[in-house]
Amino acid sequence: MDDSLWEALENNGDNRETIYRRERSFIGDVWSRFRRRPTAILGLVLIVLLIIFAAVGPLFSPYRYGDQNLSFVNMPPCFKAYVHGDRYFYITQNLKLIELSGGGRLIASVKALRDEGGKKVTVFDIGGEELNIDYSRRPAALTDKGGPLGEMKFFWNKSYFLGTDNLGRDLLTRLMFGARISLVVAFVAAFVNLVIGILFGGISGLIGGFLDLVMMRIVDIIATIPLTLYVILIMVFLNSGFLSIIIALSSVYWVNMARIVRGQILSLKEQEFVLAARTIGTSTGDILIRHLIPNAIGPIIVTATMLIPTAIFVEAFMSFIGLGVSAPMASWGTMCNDAIETFRISPYQLFFPSLAICAAMFAFNFVGDGLRDALDLKKDI
Repeated sequence: MDDSLWEALENNGDNRETIYRRERSFIGDVWSRFRRRPTAILGLVLIVLLIIFAAVGPLFSPYRYGDQNLSFVNMPPCFKAYVHGDRYFYITQNLKLIELSGGGRLIASVKALRDEGGKKVTVFDIGGEELNIDYSRRPAALTDKGGPLGEMKFFWNKSYFLGTDNLGRDLLTRLMFGARISLVVAFVAAFVNLVIGILFGGISGLIGGFLDLVMMRIVDIIATIPLTLYVILIMVFLNSGFLSIIIALSSVYWVNMARIVRGQILSLKEQEFVLAARTIGTSTGDILIRHLIPNAIGPIIVTATMLIPTAIFVEAFMSFIGLGVSAPMASWGTMCNDAIETFRISPYQLFFPSLAICAAMFAFNFVGDGLRDALDLKKDI
């Protein structure tokens, strides 16, 4: 028990048997339960950071999601570069020579003087001196007349903090715009399905009878079709794109919400407060909106929270298989798809968007678990 919720009283005859407790609202009660779960707080912090990352981050980036620099293709976030006098050079996976500043910023791609295929070397002119990329070695080495340059220095990529992809696009900026796509799709789909699911399930549970039978059979028919297949069919019909994936998710995603709301309404509609409302002539619509739905708000909020990570995953999967947002728009799914081609030589390109997807899904699931326990009034605080 939290001692801060209690106040010490003077020990006298009038209040010896009295127990006082600081008054707390329903929201305060929920927050008190919620904050007791470290994972829920961690999830909430991750969601806030993710929203800031998506909303504010691109404003501070010098790049756009579609900006390409073919001179700096597949540049990792950190690397070792050769030291030659007061200059620094990095050999890329495709055997290009990149000059760096002393602080780790990329200056330019050095133009090759000639390629001697028989010797398996590419020759570069560096200030009147010839340096060679000897690709007969594994890995390729930068050499001069005296042999391989021995001194190397570790650098963090100060021009592209998370590196670049196979078209020279900044991965950090594309992650930010991908977060925008994923969050917008998830929140819009969850909101639309929240509205449809509450109304559909609420009407079905409250009215009952033949109408309930028909409405639930509609839900059963939709539920028999796998969600992913249904979304693919709709997106093929509407053509792939940002709007299409929102429409596809919004049209079928409400089934679980409708079932949960219907179950809650069926258990609540025979309660005394509903009978009292009917007795004084309250309309059916008012009973649903003003009495039943507010009393079922706990499971509704938890279900809506759990819908969001599923929507994020479905959007990423659709984009991964080519049915999501169109190029060059950035999405976590399209970034994973692009990274497959260069996975062996540049695994970081797959790691960062995959990590973002996992972090977002874990965060919303943690918050959903915390809300489920916090809204359960049967649990002791």
